Amino acid sequence: MIRSLTGFSTRRPWRVIVVWAVLGIFAALVGQALVFRVTHTDSAGFLPAEYDAAAALRVAREEFGAEPDADAVTVLVARRDGKPLEDADRKRVEGVARELNATRLEMPWTEKQIRGISEDYSQVPRVALVTTAPDGSFALLGARLRGNSTDPGMQSVYRVFHDRAEQEFGAAGLRTGFTGGLADVVDRADAEETTQTVVGLLVVGLIVLVNAWVFRSVMAAFIPLFAVSVVGGAAVGTVVGAALLTGFELDPGTPGMISTVLIGIGVDYFLFLLFRFREELRLRPEEDHRVVAADVSGRVGTAVTSAALTIVAAFATLGVAAFGQFRVLGPSVAVSVLVMLAASLTLMPALLAVTGRKMFWPSRTLAAAGRPGSAGRTGELVARRPVLVLAASVALLGALAAGVAGVRMDFGTGGTPRETAAAATAREIAGALPAGVSDPTTVYVTADGGRVLDAAEVGVVQRALSEVAGVGEVAAPVFDGDRTAARLDAYLTVDARSERARDLVAGPVRQAVREATPAGLTAHVGGTAAVFADVATAVDRDLRTVFPVAAALIALILVVLLRSLAAPVVLMLAVGLCFAATFGASALVFQHLGGEPGVTFVLPLVLFLFVVALGTDYNILISDRLREEMARGGSARAAVARAVRHTAPAIATAGVVLAASFGSLAVNADPGTRQLGFAMALGILLSAFVVSLLLVPAAAVLMGRGMWWPLRTARGRRDGIGRTAAGPQGRRTHDLEVSGRP
Repeated sequence: MIRSLTGFSTRRPWRVIVVWAVLGIFAALVGQALVFRVTHTDSAGFLPAEYDAAAALRVAREEFGAEPDADAVTVLVARRDGKPLEDADRKRVEGVARELNATRLEMPWTEKQIRGISEDYSQVPRVALVTTAPDGSFALLGARLRGNSTDPGMQSVYRVFHDRAEQEFGAAGLRTGFTGGLADVVDRADAEETTQTVVGLLVVGLIVLVNAWVFRSVMAAFIPLFAVSVVGGAAVGTVVGAALLTGFELDPGTPGMISTVLIGIGVDYFLFLLFRFREELRLRPEEDHRVVAADVSGRVGTAVTSAALTIVAAFATLGVAAFGQFRVLGPSVAVSVLVMLAASLTLMPALLAVTGRKMFWPSRTLAAAGRPGSAGRTGELVARRPVLVLAASVALLGALAAGVAGVRMDFGTGGTPRETAAAATAREIAGALPAGVSDPTTVYVTADGGRVLDAAEVGVVQRALSEVAGVGEVAAPVFDGDRTAARLDAYLTVDARSERARDLVAGPVRQAVREATPAGLTAHVGGTAAVFADVATAVDRDLRTVFPVAAALIALILVVLLRSLAAPVVLMLAVGLCFAATFGASALVFQHLGGEPGVTFVLPLVLFLFVVALGTDYNILISDRLREEMARGGSARAAVARAVRHTAPAIATAGVVLAASFGSLAVNADPGTRQLGFAMALGILLSAFVVSLLLVPAAAVLMGRGMWWPLRTARGRRDGIGRTAAGPQGRRTHDLEVSGRP
């Protein structure tokens, strides 16, 4: 089937290219316009229904009419001269709040929105006075806006509200500050906009420069990136379309993660094709380039298919996860990789068939045999000193893995960069009020059987909650319309997004509520800190479940693909050690040396899947070439040296490109995203340069053809002058490409 697809694509290349161009661009545009309809930012919505924070969210929606897409903004109002608010000032505050509460906000339409497809977030905000600082220095208003906070359209509506509130209060002689919810999101987006643009351009420039340096070609530098960008957009559009049809909700970070992953692996797959295509064109200078393209695409397509299906299978294991963000990430990445695989077997071969030898213009690499270079020297070193290379590789990875000792999980969201206006406003509020005043921990109390609640019963829970150390104040209970449910807002003395708040809610707060709740009543603790506490429990469960399932499934796939029992054991041990080294290095850099509370809670699972699955890509490529070279005959040492020579340029170049793609996340303002970017970039580099080019080949030298046990690899015959009778052309192995440079 693979050769049928690649064969058709090289015979009818323009048809394939046109279909991909039309469908890809259409899917990309539609996906971009609809992506915010299928994403939501509420972490509690991703928790299983039986978790306490999820139950609290249900009560809030069913009994108190809480809207799932409501986003709160805290507005600080103070005098310009810094003096306490007077009675006249308070009246002005209340009057402006009433005006804002009755004025409709119209969403500005920009080039980022498409009328009829993009959502219109025009609305009337709900604004109310919340509290006044004990010293009278400021008043706090709570404003609620409905919509997806990551949608540029919703952010535009917030800016309209911000400017209107600032203008109205300014006219009354008062100054304003905005924090929490949308204010944090918009300020963070504004602070990162320039950085993200520059970093994106640098990554694109690096990919182009690496390809240009390796191939000495203009077309080889740009065509892979253009093709992969179109396919990546099509993949995101496919995921968004599938989510709309199935009712699936995505985490806001999922589309961005897909784009980053696909640019990396897509360019990788194209590079694998280009290196082998150039190698075969050198060996067959008189043959029609379409025939060569079909042959190369069929050969490399098998390895690419194996690698892609390994990634798909690895991420499919997230289907057993309890935490919803993991559960939606798995199918999303799997579908995207399948789209990229389809492009690797159709679009990429078609581009090779159309461009042919012009792909490498103006380089003269096709007319000259490649020099051994660093790839050849690496292959010779591994073949000559396998024990030393293996020991050094294991020692390096083991030393990095030592950083795992004492690692902690951080369930914070990273907040807003300190230099933003929202952060400054939050610090001003925290100087006069409990840190949790803008983000309270909420306890919902309901009566069994739907009976009417007694105020005295709710008062018992309120008093117990107020006596917990770390709870600064508990607001008076608020009952729903028929008094069958009550809400208690507890203001913690620590930031609701901090680890201390999570520990406080998971321990003393929930214990006090549980012990004080009278018989016949049910109480659930919700809010940001409670959500983080439950997320911690769900993630811990998922780590224990997904790790072994994913490892077993990948090992089974390797057994089937490599038709060996010994080789999969070597590869799984190698990638497992690489994962431990990457995780340990991340903990060392960010927690032990960087002083952060811990590593982001998603890091172990996401890193495991990416490093194991994507690292296995390179291992499959080197293993496929090792088997091929050993089948040609001669000693195992010579076969390994040839395999490393031929494969090192492709793996090294692909590793740098993929690491650069992930590394772009390392400059993000959010600490969790920074950690993911650093860890995945480091993991890919270790997988490519240490595991695939040193550790695995060294193990192959020591194991010889026993690496393919229980099957035997044919030894072939040698003719005494460095040639093998592996095929009708009797190719000289030392004439094959051995370096990424001409």
